[in-house]
Amino acid sequence: MTALVDSHCHLDRLDLAPFDNSFEQLIQKTLESGVEHMLCVCIDTESYPSMLTLVESYPEISISVGVHPNDRERHEPQPSELVALASHPKNLAIGETGLDYFRSEGDLEWQRERFRRHIRAALLCGKPLIIHTRAAREDTIRIMQEEGASRAGGVMHCFTEDWEMASQALDMGFYISFSGIITFNSAKDLREVVKQVPEDRLLIETDAPYLAPVPKRGKPNYPSYVRHVAECMADLRGLSVEEIATITGNNFHRLFHPTA
Repeated sequence: MTALVDSHCHLDRLDLAPFDNSFEQLIQKTLESGVEHMLCVCIDTESYPSMLTLVESYPEISISVGVHPNDRERHEPQPSELVALASHPKNLAIGETGLDYFRSEGDLEWQRERFRRHIRAALLCGKPLIIHTRAAREDTIRIMQEEGASRAGGVMHCFTEDWEMASQALDMGFYISFSGIITFNSAKDLREVVKQVPEDRLLIETDAPYLAPVPKRGKPNYPSYVRHVAECMADLRGLSVEEIATITGNNFHRLFHPTA
């Protein structure tokens, strides 16, 4: 069976009801579906300890630490705090972080400052960034350039922007990750971007429990559904699913260096 990597999911936020409310059963079924590794991404530091406890005993799961741009935490972690949290051996990255002007309103300088702190933390600990960007392409690229994000590297996760932004990120050494959105009928322009990203910079993800791909659209998403993303990407690029799995798996290991 083709071995796939889900490079971005939120395992601590999944509905376990279909798995007899058993996280262990969920992971076992996911592995049986052909997914060999998952990166469980943090979106707020308050839930980080419980997320770590949940996945700590599973070598097939790695983690990140960060605060999502839309999250209004009571406490804003400083770079040194993020570095300390990222010191756990399962931790591979800083994020997710970035800018989201679609879901936040008003003066968003707090978002921009948070993003800067995350980039600085990544540079301090030598780990890559997981970047979320929505309706903020100019500021995202500007801050990445100003803070020297290219020295940390990382991934533009769940990419939905145009080729111009992808090119700018690629020029800074970043990878581009695509989610189930590429399977949507409305994603014609995005699928053109999928075709253009260099082979050695491609990643796939689910962003589970969000953004379930066709044919699961509208339902809760799970890491095993990353196969649908791989199938769509394979079709777009004229490759087999096995080739996409190998390419994206190798890219994941090159970027994040998981120990498992």
